[in-house]
Amino acid sequence: MYIINKQTNRIEKIESTTFKHLGFRERENLQEWIANNPSCLNEDILIIQKEFDGFFDTNERLDLLAIDKQGNLVIIENKLDDTGKNVTWQVIKYASYCATLNPTQIIAIFSQYLLKVGSNDTAEELLTEFLETEDFREKLNIGNSQRIMLIAGEFRKEVTSSVLWLMNYGLRIQCFKTTPFRLGN
Repeated sequence: MYIINKQTNRIEKIESTTFKHLGFRERENLQEWIANNPSCLNEDILIIQKEFDGFFDTNERLDLLAIDKQGNLVIIENKLDDTGKNVTWQVIKYASYCATLNPTQIIAIFSQYLLKVGSNDTAEELLTEFLETEDFREKLNIGNSQRIMLIAGEFRKEVTSSVLWLMNYGLRIQCFKTTPFRLGN
């Protein structure tokens, strides 16, 4: 990445760094940035829960749960600078757990989130508006329609190889690489 210097008519390279080097953290920073501005993922999605742990008989917790404009659940897993080698397995488990969610549960999950963030809106109102339909329950594609988004600074070969293979079998999974750059302080 370069910055343009208009006065000298030159470009100056801006060096990339890591979130960890800059003192940022996964949950407190990266997750919050995405939750508060999900359009950074290049599409219109609605965050319905952070740190979702409502899975039966497990203590696992997914980073962000969202809904896209087609009514699909979107499982979002954030890793700060490196994915590790098992993140693909991790998100597949989360998607399988979410496959059992029904519209009533989704409303309850979203309602809890709205309370946590101090919103006065209702889940029903926001889902109706977001999905642009009178009966959002009919538009919710639950069951086997989950999508997966992985967000990280680096994706290991074990992850990219698995993701490409899963895509060949119709799993809707995406990798978003995040690269911080430092300009001055």
